[in-house]
Amino acid sequence: MNYYPKTIQNLIECYNKLPSIGKKTAERLALATLNLDQNVIDLFTKSLIDSKQKIKKCSKCNNYCEKEFCDICLDDMRDSKILCVVEDPKNIILFERLGIFKGKYHVLDALISPLEDISPEDINLEKLIKRVDSEDIKEIVLALKPSIEGETTSLYISKILKDKDVLVTKIAHGVPLGADIDYVDSLTLELALENRKEISD
Repeated sequence: MNYYPKTIQNLIECYNKLPSIGKKTAERLALATLNLDQNVIDLFTKSLIDSKQKIKKCSKCNNYCEKEFCDICLDDMRDSKILCVVEDPKNIILFERLGIFKGKYHVLDALISPLEDISPEDINLEKLIKRVDSEDIKEIVLALKPSIEGETTSLYISKILKDKDVLVTKIAHGVPLGADIDYVDSLTLELALENRKEISD
């Protein structure tokens, strides 16, 4: 039985669709939304619509942006000879908050996972290879989560780039095995990045 009017129930269900938002949290968010000022509601509504209509993927690195290329790819002050390869655009934010990585990025959008039927052809590897060939990349830093999928993807990338004139490294595992990189604290992530090492067979 639904105890709320249909409009509120719909709002609860919408919040419930977000990651890590359970039914009770969704209910609290929906009720809190009712108490927001109209100007906040208008901004909220516009932001939701804009996020679907204006946000796209960078043509070069696959990061989120509103134009053809993201701000990081357009930044001439960054070292374009070093690429940090990550699974998801949100991983870029983690490194940018640290402020210690001055290279550029490449987003895969997924990791190789036979159990989930994700093969090398399903992730953004072809564009990575093209970038290595055309942009004079000297180092690829693999910053993937320390899981079976992350390790499989790292090994695969190191093999397909083996004959290229590029150094392939990965962040050191001060990061716990099986941990989601999104939840790693800043210090651990900083040390892992600084202590990256070359991948060997």
